[in-house]
Amino acid sequence: MNLIVGLGNPKKRYSDTRHNLGFRVVKKLANRLEASAPVSKHRSLLAEAEYSDRKLLLVQPLTYMNRSGLAVKEIISSYSLDIEEVMVVYDDLDLSPGTIRIRQKGGGAGHRGVQSIIDTLGTEEFPRLRIGIGKPPPGMEASDYVLQPLEGEDRELIEPALDRAAEAVLSFVSEGLESAMNNFNRGLSSPD
Repeated sequence: MNLIVGLGNPKKRYSDTRHNLGFRVVKKLANRLEASAPVSKHRSLLAEAEYSDRKLLLVQPLTYMNRSGLAVKEIISSYSLDIEEVMVVYDDLDLSPGTIRIRQKGGGAGHRGVQSIIDTLGTEEFPRLRIGIGKPPPGMEASDYVLQPLEGEDRELIEPALDRAAEAVLSFVSEGLESAMNNFNRGLSSPD
């Protein structure tokens, strides 16, 4: 079994913001894999799907970004999952818009959702997929930038990255982390 966690905020007003890219990747996967209807469980919207003979839990925490770890820990405990079976998908200010990167582990790098997971699980060693959103313009706080809707060139770069991110998650599920990193961290991860 694999747990795919997309980070975001649950209210409709956040749905098209930079900070909700993780939610959007999970939705893409649910549609593509014809997942079960999502149910509210373990402080999350949780849908089930299958891919490559593996059961997938597709999760959108309902705890809001800064408390994402509470939902993730509850699901990992409930399903007795190993941390290597988890993939966390989220937006990243340190990558240019449209770039994706898969990592085996790492710190929160200022992302409060990721930091919540690290703090709650007590480890930085979980697979993650980062989707670049770029830096805010001069004079704008990062907290305001991530909660703005995608527009213009950023939208044109990031929308296709969401499809590549979904493909990268499926590669992780079917071929493992190392293969997914090799396939998506070079060449394919940058916009054409």
